[in-house]
Amino acid sequence: MTRKMVLVDTSKCTGCKACSVACKEWNELPAEKTKLITSYQTQKDFTPTTWTYMTFLEKYEDQTMNWLMRKAQCFHCADPACLKACTSDAIVKTDSGYVVIDEKKCTGCGYCAENCPFGVPKVDPVKKKAYKCTGCIERVENNLKPACVHTCQPGALEFGERDALLVQAKKRLTVVQKTHPKAQLYGEKEMGGMTYLYLLLDSPEVYSLPVNPMIPLSLTLWKDVIRPVGGLAIGGAAAAVVIGVFANLFRGNYQSSEDQDDNASTNHADSNKKGGK
Repeated sequence: MTRKMVLVDTSKCTGCKACSVACKEWNELPAEKTKLITSYQTQKDFTPTTWTYMTFLEKYEDQTMNWLMRKAQCFHCADPACLKACTSDAIVKTDSGYVVIDEKKCTGCGYCAENCPFGVPKVDPVKKKAYKCTGCIERVENNLKPACVHTCQPGALEFGERDALLVQAKKRLTVVQKTHPKAQLYGEKEMGGMTYLYLLLDSPEVYSLPVNPMIPLSLTLWKDVIRPVGGLAIGGAAAAVVIGVFANLFRGNYQSSEDQDDNASTNHADSNKKGGK
């Protein structure tokens, strides 16, 4: 399957939250009690049972109020930090570009949550499993749109082939920039290129997104430097032990218990003869 993409055009979003409801319904996730955070936002962060939600920001500039809204969910990075951090091979990246957690293999260690630059995966403290948006991979692989895309009425979410949607996104950007000069695409190159590409009306930091997201240096050092070198060191030590054993065998430094008993008896007899003299 070719790589897919979801274009999130925030200039078309009305903040209806239908995408959040569709996600809950399709994935059979329970409802959670929410509270007003700011503006019309009632969800502060992801949880093990909330994989997508809406963020709202009222930005006043030049005596004008810009209402900035964004659908938050896993970006499904091409170079995912969560996959690199996983210690149980529970996270895989599909040919279509989605990053999926295998619940059966997940041990709930939380390394994926700690190293994701967007703070997406969340660990269920009871089940000891990590959860996040699946991209509705079971729908995608059966030629269906993700649930959130399928339900979006204003057309703010579009699903299709990555290359084709990238061209469409850039054309749309030129139109949006006429009224929103700071508009830009987010996700084309970040983290190797994301499956969810955003057309933002302002800079990423305004939406509380990292300008230059990357895999934590500590994770890169551990996985690409320390562990491989440590493995070589352990392997070298084991090889040295094996070589030492064979060298001692070749020199005859190892004797059977019978040989050792015979030698001991001979030495004892010699001692007695010398003592008798």
